[in-house]
Amino acid sequence: MSTGNPRATLAAACVVGPLMTLVVTGPSVAVPDIGADLHSSLAAAQWVVDGYMLTASSSLAAMGSLADRVGHRRMFTWGMAFFAFWMAVSGLANSILLLDLARAIAGFGSGAALASITAILAQAFDGTARAKAFGLFGTFLGAGLAFGPMFGGVLVNLWGWRSVFLVLAAVSALVLLSTPLLPRTEPNRGPRFDWSGTFAFGFGVALFVLALVEGPGRGWTDPIVLASAVGCVVLMVAFVAVERRTEHPMFDLGLFARPQFLAVCLVPLVLAFSFVALVIVLPPYLTSTSGMSAFRIGLVLLLLTGPSLVMPALTGMVAQKVSQRALFLVLLSFSAVGAAWLTLVDPGASTAALVGPLLFLGIGYGISLGILDGAAVSAVEPERMGMAAGMFNTVRLASDAVSMAGLGTLVTAITKSALDKGAVSVYPGGADALTSRALQGGLPEAARTLPAGTVRDRVVHAMADAYATGLHTTMWIVAAACVVSAVVVGSLLSGRKPSAEAPGDTAAASPEPVSAH
Repeated sequence: MSTGNPRATLAAACVVGPLMTLVVTGPSVAVPDIGADLHSSLAAAQWVVDGYMLTASSSLAAMGSLADRVGHRRMFTWGMAFFAFWMAVSGLANSILLLDLARAIAGFGSGAALASITAILAQAFDGTARAKAFGLFGTFLGAGLAFGPMFGGVLVNLWGWRSVFLVLAAVSALVLLSTPLLPRTEPNRGPRFDWSGTFAFGFGVALFVLALVEGPGRGWTDPIVLASAVGCVVLMVAFVAVERRTEHPMFDLGLFARPQFLAVCLVPLVLAFSFVALVIVLPPYLTSTSGMSAFRIGLVLLLLTGPSLVMPALTGMVAQKVSQRALFLVLLSFSAVGAAWLTLVDPGASTAALVGPLLFLGIGYGISLGILDGAAVSAVEPERMGMAAGMFNTVRLASDAVSMAGLGTLVTAITKSALDKGAVSVYPGGADALTSRALQGGLPEAARTLPAGTVRDRVVHAMADAYATGLHTTMWIVAAACVVSAVVVGSLLSGRKPSAEAPGDTAAASPEPVSAH
């Protein structure tokens, strides 16, 4: 094994980490401009984000296992080059179809790079130095999450939506220059790779997201939507059957029988709806109902994402004195209050009205960044920590992909149901066309096609009210889910004892002693 250059390795990791969050949060701000420029439907515009998350999340576990077999540095190099190329294609795309396809294909490169860089970072450092390196890596991840929307807003305002993807491609290409300095390990052939389980899981998640994204536009009884839903169920049943029978499964489903591991996997599923998907849903809402520019939206979203910069470190300081159970209940409570509070913010409200709910939601998510990874690996024996980490990260990214599609679907369905179709019937194309434009952030532009005066005001008011009803009702559902999850997680962890970690151990943010189950 070659140890490489530790400083260069750390620098590469601290660029790649936030890069893989910027690739989600940055383009989310550009979606309204993309929809207007490429004349896309609502579902097609949603796939700009959903397609990437789908492939990145479903391929992560497989890419991690393949990296063990071909070498982490080799897989990282391939992943970054592949990602950079398809980001460049995204920036040059002249149709929404090509953009969606390029983004989805780029997700495979992202999964390969992200799965490899954490293993490479662990190889470059030992002991206390490793803990500090991962702490810095987590801080940069938080920075990418915090500043992603503003990053996207600045680029869109300066050079247009294409610049978001082209800048990401350029930075990825520069990272490739560091690969000769990274540690190199011999490939580990290991046991036979679980191809059957990998494909069943990946395609099952893909079909589920496809049904969620296409359902509102096509109708839930559409043959494509129904076939996707049925296919998802069949593949997930097959996945469970394969994982139970194979000698070396991708997922050891028995881990979900452990209360702590089950609780740790439930929390990111809920937070995906209260935070991750909200980063995608809020920009078009604020554009349509408040007329905010991309740059201003980026600044407003700092209220939501900013706590991710400071909360992980603060959580790490108190995690050794407070139980995991208490921290989980606190973060879910913050998320529940924030989601409920957001329902009180009316369309066109000032930035000041958004401060409270967005900060509460951001603090809840920020706390989770400081404890979830450590809690996941502390739930199993040392020799199974790698599998637990892979399973947890796959569940987390799959939750992100599903939440983005699911929350958008809920907002769309409720908005359409609440819309006064008579009031907006004067819009060319009718209520469906106006709803599609509004939910892509295009309500201000759509309104300008109508005669100024009472007619335009009535249409804009009806559409904004319906859109607000869709978001508010969805947030009530999210708040209720946070409350229910708090009860379930509290019950699952009720038998856990306080943490016995050494005060100086920062490798796992909040690991408690593992009980035998």
